[in-house]
Amino acid sequence: MLKIGIILSSVRKERNGLAVANWAVDKSQEFSDKEKVTFELVDLASYDLPFLGAETSPEQAKEILRWSEKIDSFDGYIFITAEYNHGVTGAFKNALDFLKPEFKNKAVAFVGYGGLGAARSIENLRVIVAELGLASTQRNVNLSLMTDFEKMSIFKPASFHDSEIKELLEQLISWSTALKTIR
Repeated sequence: MLKIGIILSSVRKERNGLAVANWAVDKSQEFSDKEKVTFELVDLASYDLPFLGAETSPEQAKEILRWSEKIDSFDGYIFITAEYNHGVTGAFKNALDFLKPEFKNKAVAFVGYGGLGAARSIENLRVIVAELGLASTQRNVNLSLMTDFEKMSIFKPASFHDSEIKELLEQLISWSTALKTIR
């Protein structure tokens, strides 16, 4: 069985990402063979990670290990990413910097939300994940705050995103399955 982690990367209290992540989970389960793949939502906000390089308490060291073990348990990932100042969120970049072997020879896909559908954040992440040993899919889903959110806060995605996420899932599942054979 293939196990895919859907990673919510924003930690802001009033974030749009949770609705997007829940949509991605629902669509993933709808469009995928439940006999062959499972999906799990992982919320970065539930991990109390220190700044990389800062002195860590024993409790924070346990959080780093808990984060590492959770990420390592997956065969592939969907990163739900916002765009902050034309790039990836600081909290997510920090969280990724704690990891590398956990990602080796696995696949990742992106679902972004923001003014331009987080296109710049996704491009920023493609460079980062390549260094981490992840293969990123060609297809991503870009959700616009202007057209996929009512009043820029109530998530109401356009129906054409269904075909995009279906294609994203097909690529991610194929690549994750293939890459599992070399780990």
